[in-house]
Amino acid sequence: MATDVVIAQTTTDDETAAEALARGAVERRLAACAHIDAPVTAVYRWQGEIQREREWRISYKTTRERLPELEAWVVAAHGYDVPQWIVLPVDAGSRAYLGWVGEETGREE
Repeated sequence: MATDVVIAQTTTDDETAAEALARGAVERRLAACAHIDAPVTAVYRWQGEIQREREWRISYKTTRERLPELEAWVVAAHGYDVPQWIVLPVDAGSRAYLGWVGEETGREE
């Protein structure tokens, strides 16, 4: 049974940028929280060349309702030409946690 909560992810090659992307989304209530993972090595093809970079992954906990606004904000704030943007469904979770995500991403009146 799917929920209204999703995990959206992006990556960046700068730790300070990762912190700004995480904090900015939470400050704007676009995500209830964001996790910044330790750096990973990314290997990918870009403009015909194989690249190898150190990147930080940011995982946002948000709702389907807030997802379009979060995506638009991340794309505008991100330093990459084509930032990673994937969304993973949350099939289940504790009622308290899922409720908290909904409350923290609600619009303030």
